[in-house]
Amino acid sequence: MEIVLLEKHHNRESFNSNNLLLDEYIKKQASQDVKRVLSACYVLTDNECKVLAYYTLSSNSIPREGLPEELLKKLILPPSYQNLPAIMLGRLAVDQEHKGKGYGKFLLQDAFEKCLLAADSIGSLAIIVDPIDDSAAAFYKKYGFIHLEGSSRMFIPMKTIRELINP
Repeated sequence: MEIVLLEKHHNRESFNSNNLLLDEYIKKQASQDVKRVLSACYVLTDNECKVLAYYTLSSNSIPREGLPEELLKKLILPPSYQNLPAIMLGRLAVDQEHKGKGYGKFLLQDAFEKCLLAADSIGSLAIIVDPIDDSAAAFYKKYGFIHLEGSSRMFIPMKTIRELINP
C-alpha cells in the first residue's frame, strides 16, 4: 500500500466510508478539484489501485479573532494581520471495509508531514479541519486539534505538529 496523488486510473467506484458526502466527493468531485488546482487529493491504494482511504489539502486561512489568546500572545502579531495562513485538511475518509486498521492515523501522519514541508516553503501557521460530525471531531481532538472559538472548525499549530513528528 502507498499514499499517492489521485490519478484517473485509481478505482474509487466502490469506495464506501458510510458517509454519502465523502463517498460522492471521491467518486465525482475530487478529480475536478485537482484539475482546477483547488485541492490536492491523496489516496491510499492497494496494488490493484483501489482507493482504500483518502484526504485532501488546500490553502486557507484562520481569522485572528478565533485563535486562543495565549497563542496570539506568543505570536506577537501586528494588528493588521487579521487572517493567518493555514492549510485546510478538507476531507479524510476510510473505506468501511478497512476501518479499524489505523489507516486514518496513517493518513493524518502523512498529511502532517506534507503540511510541514509546505509550511517550510511558503509559511503556514496551522492545519485546520472542519469535522463532518462528532466522531470526526473526537478523532481530530485525540491528535491535538483545538476548537476555533465561534466556529465548528478545529486547528493544530505547525509547532505542535513539528514536536509530534520530531520530539
